[in-house]
Amino acid sequence: MVLLKDIVPAAQNNIETKFIVLEKGSATLEGKNKICLTLVADETAAVHLQLWGDECDAFDSGDIIHLTKGIFSYQHGNLILRAGKRGKLEKIGEFTMSYVEVPNMSEIHWIPDPNNSKNYIQDYIISPQSRIFPSIP
Repeated sequence: MVLLKDIVPAAQNNIETKFIVLEKGSATLEGKNKICLTLVADETAAVHLQLWGDECDAFDSGDIIHLTKGIFSYQHGNLILRAGKRGKLEKIGEFTMSYVEVPNMSEIHWIPDPNNSKNYIQDYIISPQSRIFPSIP
């Protein structure tokens, strides 16, 4: 199982991790598909997670989720974690998980690794926290 602070962008991923849903945005339609963006976190970092279709109604704030075969990649210019076609999201609990909101892995600018074009490395931090889900003061 990988910690959120250790995920990196890639076209093909096989991420297995668990996290808590902190906030859930409203659902929108993309073609015929319902999508919604959420802010999720574990004890090491936060990230934006995209939910598709029935997933939008299946999960709420406070849910602890186990992701298998996930992918962390650019979708419409935003770096997001998602289950994709092969992945699976499963609710495994509620409310009882330690977490941090900083750093947000979706708010880091990544560049191709000069030593290996199939990998990415962190270039700089765009924002220390989510620009989509601002922290409550």
